[in-house]
Amino acid sequence: MGDRRKIKMDGSTMVVRVISYIVVTLFALVCILPFLLMISASFSTETIINKEGFGLLPKGLTVAAYSWVFRFPKMILGSYFVTIVMTVGGTIVGLFIIAMTGYALQRQDFPFRNAISFFIYFTTLFSAGMAPTFIWVSRYLHLKGNYMAVFLQLLMTPWLIILMKNFAKSVPHEITESGKIDGAGDFKIFLSLVLPMLKPALATIGLFLALGYWNEWYNSMLYLGSAVTYKPLQYYLYGIINQASALKSSVAGANVSVTSLPTNTLKMATAVVATGPIIFLYPFVQKYFISGITTGAVKG
Repeated sequence: MGDRRKIKMDGSTMVVRVISYIVVTLFALVCILPFLLMISASFSTETIINKEGFGLLPKGLTVAAYSWVFRFPKMILGSYFVTIVMTVGGTIVGLFIIAMTGYALQRQDFPFRNAISFFIYFTTLFSAGMAPTFIWVSRYLHLKGNYMAVFLQLLMTPWLIILMKNFAKSVPHEITESGKIDGAGDFKIFLSLVLPMLKPALATIGLFLALGYWNEWYNSMLYLGSAVTYKPLQYYLYGIINQASALKSSVAGANVSVTSLPTNTLKMATAVVATGPIIFLYPFVQKYFISGITTGAVKG
């Protein structure tokens, strides 16, 4: 009797697992198909794309769109360098500041934690807006035309501080007390005892920071413009698309064929160039990502 029940339970478990694997596989295919369409379109001919639409396989295999993207190799390499430096530097500095802030705000012996927490929570509900921020950054901080105007604004956000604070609550208070008994200061306790226990939160928040820096283009448009030689990657690619669209519009009325000018394929090529490198970051933080999100969201 017991063996039959065990066999029945094993059979039902197997059915549930098979259904789960099928659902996850279908969901994964739904997620990856748009990316495959993007890669295929980037290697397709503009004329065929305009006539037949997109497909999973390249139509009229060509690298014309990538030729447009990389026609000035020095500029795009410089844009990559600027974006990589800002992404790596901003992620490291931002993680350190956010981790210290979140850890300090959850400590019961920190006298100003409620007042500081109020100001952080307040900014999640109300914002000064674009115009006051632009005036503050350009006129008072004198950062217009400086990379720091973009770098500093993405360094930390209230939501990430709240997420880190909630996660830091999972660190046992006894660890801090043991460090004090051994004669360690607060900064030594944070670096040696607390920070290693925040790996899931650091990986999760670090991914958010890295994506924010990598995908940044709007602040670059507002504060950098043509003042810098090498623009961040996303803003540089945005300018390439605008140039191609403007060229196609300018020659539309002339006796020049515009169907071969890459516009749709160029958009796909720039998307591949922009998302390709950063997509390889996720596998390194995947094992910490779910743990960081769930712990930071559940704990109050």
